[in-house]
Amino acid sequence: MAVVRADSEAPIIEVRGLENRFGDQIVHQDLNLDVRRGEIIGVVGGSGTGKSVLMRSIIGLQTPAAGTIEVLGENMVGRSEDEAKNIRRRWGILFQNGALFSTLTVAENVEVPLREYFPKFGSQLMDEIASYKISMSGLPAEAGNKYPSELSGGMRKRAGLARALALDPELLFLDEPTAGLDPIGAQAFDQLILSLQKKLELTVFLITHDLDSLYAICDRVAVLADRRVIAVDTIDRLLQMDHPWIQEYFNGPRGRAAAAA
Repeated sequence: MAVVRADSEAPIIEVRGLENRFGDQIVHQDLNLDVRRGEIIGVVGGSGTGKSVLMRSIIGLQTPAAGTIEVLGENMVGRSEDEAKNIRRRWGILFQNGALFSTLTVAENVEVPLREYFPKFGSQLMDEIASYKISMSGLPAEAGNKYPSELSGGMRKRAGLARALALDPELLFLDEPTAGLDPIGAQAFDQLILSLQKKLELTVFLITHDLDSLYAICDRVAVLADRRVIAVDTIDRLLQMDHPWIQEYFNGPRGRAAAAA
């Protein structure tokens, strides 16, 4: 279990009264969540509870029907694209499966956010930064010249992580980063995230189904159920709750195996 890092500062992410709906379907209602600076917070919930929708709302890709969202002290709801752009450069995102541009090499993918925010950087500086981020993500140097189709699934995720780190973010959003990886690859990726979080003093917002990841690297876990966040706490304290989903999830066969490991 990771050690919870106490922090007296205001939350780096603050969600209040969030409501998301698609037509008549209400995904979130009166959802509240605080994310502390410097923590790795895992977000879990059953299918259809809107874990990715919550992340998309926080990063401004989903407009909520109601509620407020503050990230890094800035309101994210109703901001113009130009206003939001200055905030977005302070975070990085690893989408499921890496979401790399298939017609660009790994290095060119990493350089995409650099070209957007720092267009005056010379090509040599761009290449040097991309090379550094690729190495930081645990990929060999020659991976920079490869296309996503030439990489394994695990390498594509690391390439996506390198791009997410391109702008030296304060916040890192990870959507199911270990999905599809074998146990050894998933464990290595977890340890990479933990190492980067410590070295770069990142705050990590992690959506996952991987119980091993929750136990290995998360300081706290936020549980989505009943259209809201029903609890945010350490796994030990969550286990003391009598909510049926929490008990089934953490005390099922996989949960017991992850706890034993």
